[in-house]
Amino acid sequence: MKSIVGAEHASAADSVRGLHGQDQSSHAQVLPDVVVWPASTAEVSAIVKHANAHKIAITGWGAGSSLEGNSIPLKGGIVINFGRMNQILKVYEKDFQVTVQAGIFYKDMNAQLAKTGLFFAPDPGANASIGGMVANNAAGTRTVKYGATRDNVLALEVVLANGDVIRTGCRSKKQSAGYDLTHMIIGSEGTLGLVTEATLNLEPIPEYYSAAVASFPTTEDAAEAVFGIIGSGLDPAALEILDAESVRYMNMRHTDLPEKPTLLMEFHAAMEESLNAEMTLVEDICNDLGATRFEVGVGRDERNRLWEGRHSLGEILFSVYPDSTYLITDVSVPISQFPALAAYTNQLFTELDLNGALFGHAGDGSLHTVNFAPKDDLAKQAVLQDFNDRVVKRAIELDGTSTGEHGVGIGKKKYMVFEHGEGGVDAMRQLKHLFDPNNIFNPGKVVDF
Repeated sequence: MKSIVGAEHASAADSVRGLHGQDQSSHAQVLPDVVVWPASTAEVSAIVKHANAHKIAITGWGAGSSLEGNSIPLKGGIVINFGRMNQILKVYEKDFQVTVQAGIFYKDMNAQLAKTGLFFAPDPGANASIGGMVANNAAGTRTVKYGATRDNVLALEVVLANGDVIRTGCRSKKQSAGYDLTHMIIGSEGTLGLVTEATLNLEPIPEYYSAAVASFPTTEDAAEAVFGIIGSGLDPAALEILDAESVRYMNMRHTDLPEKPTLLMEFHAAMEESLNAEMTLVEDICNDLGATRFEVGVGRDERNRLWEGRHSLGEILFSVYPDSTYLITDVSVPISQFPALAAYTNQLFTELDLNGALFGHAGDGSLHTVNFAPKDDLAKQAVLQDFNDRVVKRAIELDGTSTGEHGVGIGKKKYMVFEHGEGGVDAMRQLKHLFDPNNIFNPGKVVDF
């Protein structure tokens, strides 16, 4: 590895390996044998060729912000940290596009793009790397309007298991030439190839925006309002649901909201008049569906505090339960089924007597929970697993999925057959074998090989 990337860019030090053996999930740490920092696609290709020849596992690393153990190197081997490949290569302002290296962080990229009046819309909350966002098909608060990462990637540069470098897709919005390799790679969690560059679709920074907060008597009432807002034809840029516990935790640091089930919304528009008309309709819908409080048009500072509180919710929860283990649920259903899923999940909190919170990107049907149990209480930890299993099963029964945005990683593999059937999972195994016959790319993830 030192001969490929230089002695200062490869390390087997215990401290370095420790930093690359665990992500932000609760899954156990597994140390790699070595960590390398390539500076180019050519160096990534050389690393992969060596690993493939000697059947050494390779795991890609961006920011380490994944939540399902996606970047934990289960088989040790080599972790490729893309931190040195962090440049914007070309901005196509007239086409609303940008080509970047995989290691650039999402927020850093958008800070640079702001000079052009453009931004990359998918917002996972964390300052994830673009390569990590592509690998997990990251989504987030703005998915309801702008789509997930998959909907905003036009082309990729990918290193295959034999070291070959391919380019998938192109900069044209319409693409029908052959198999869609771009979207096959997106969401594959680094099990089919390593993304080194991505060409992304951008959006103009909105001229006008407004945030709104609505409180409701119950979580079920708030969920019904989500369906009412989306069903009315409105186009929110973000539509988040927070149960009363989530609001209580946010209030510890960032906000001062009534501790009731809450919808946190944001709308974008090109004209102020159309924005005001939308906000009036949103208020009417919320009031008709039982809102006890509705506040609209909060200023920029307050709007930023609201979103900072929402994005910090996980961090706040972990600080409140520092000596506990935790389990994160990430499911998604059709929007018409969201109220049923929220009601079922809320009922389970009471039935199983759990300490946690319910929240999610309700505008696109995504629901998250975080539950905690003492690290030495195996019985309580089993209850967390039971809770997760039951919520996932209910989501799939409602024509949804076991993971809306966090990916399969380690924790969701057990649900793949239930969601896709034996035939579907077998097809995934065959695809994995075709792309990666020696199983060097992030082994142990998505499907067993």
